[in-house]
Amino acid sequence: MNKDNRIVITGIGLTAPNGNNLAEFRENLIQAKSGITLEEIRYMGKHPAGLCDFDEFKYQKKKTRRRGTRAGSVAIYAANEAIVDSGIDFDSLDKDRVGTYLGITEHGNVETEEEIFLLHQNNLDTTFWSHHHNPRTVANSPAGEVNLNLKITGPHYTIGSACAGGNMGLIQGVQQLMLDEVDFVLAGGVSESAQTFGIFAAFAAQGALASHEDPTRASRPLDVDRNGIVISEGGCIYTLERRDAAVARGAKIYGEITGYAVNTDATDFVLPNTDRQTQCIEKALKKANITKDQIDIVNMHATGTNAGDINELAAVKNVFNDCDDTFVNFTKGHIGHCMGAAGALELAGNLPSFKDGIIHPGINCENLDPECEMKNLVLNEAKKKEKVDYILNNSFGMLGINSSVIIKKHI
Repeated sequence: MNKDNRIVITGIGLTAPNGNNLAEFRENLIQAKSGITLEEIRYMGKHPAGLCDFDEFKYQKKKTRRRGTRAGSVAIYAANEAIVDSGIDFDSLDKDRVGTYLGITEHGNVETEEEIFLLHQNNLDTTFWSHHHNPRTVANSPAGEVNLNLKITGPHYTIGSACAGGNMGLIQGVQQLMLDEVDFVLAGGVSESAQTFGIFAAFAAQGALASHEDPTRASRPLDVDRNGIVISEGGCIYTLERRDAAVARGAKIYGEITGYAVNTDATDFVLPNTDRQTQCIEKALKKANITKDQIDIVNMHATGTNAGDINELAAVKNVFNDCDDTFVNFTKGHIGHCMGAAGALELAGNLPSFKDGIIHPGINCENLDPECEMKNLVLNEAKKKEKVDYILNNSFGMLGINSSVIIKKHI
């Protein structure tokens, strides 16, 4: 068993509705720039949505893209960008000792919907059903496409964990490094949700699909006039390494993952449970071996639904309400809900705070819901903090899965 259990982040690759790399993404968060646009959704008409505009062919050929998936193309782009950002000599690595762990919400919906659409356009002739359908829709496809692209022969799998997926990918990567199963990890989350009409129809049926005459203001977490989720796609993948290996090669280090926790509400399919979310945060603090007042930034999951925002805010208050120097922000006002990628993207947006001390705001909260009031909410304008040493990132999902991850500034 490897003795070094300190795991650090050395590279970040991402694509989001408002940026295709960390610098661009971060600047748009600070400047309160939304990436949400009004899009035509098949069978649904026009709705606010978050689409990514990255070069799908920067790291893969068009033939491979035709065989693969949108989620796979997001993952391939983000994974390659993360490796470049890490500065590692990837060709020299033992590819048997590289692991790929990606959180997802659902996978295969885009491809299945497209096949069914073509079927109905061609008198239900099943010969139009693609022979690529099976590998496109297996749950491990996004991670598997990364390994095919990068010739990685180590383990790959996805972690189906609803909207906690981004955090869960990171947690899995940390655990596999600590168990000495691998030496280098690609971990995070991806989602192609905005490419499928089914998820729009489902949230509309729940009365939880956001609407606004200005699509950039449709996602309004904590606002009294919020009316639901803006569905987005995206991806964020990190390179993780043991600290001793990263230091030995002179890698830049974004932060050290010191705490995490996962639990389950076990109370409802979709409605959150404040007590279990509180417990999840407290367990992460315990694993990190720090006190609550040491946390400088809490990034809320904050979907923009009434029950989601109110219950989570109550959980955050349960833990941090008496912490005078702990500040709270959220990200979905800028980018909507990127589902399986949400947690990983939202953490990435805060990591530069270790260096610049700037806390990006949560935007579009013009009339704070009285049930979401809390001191030190960072709303609509960025805030400067003298020192940022610890960040806590919350990601929660359907079927009651809760996750919290704590990152420490590397010194």
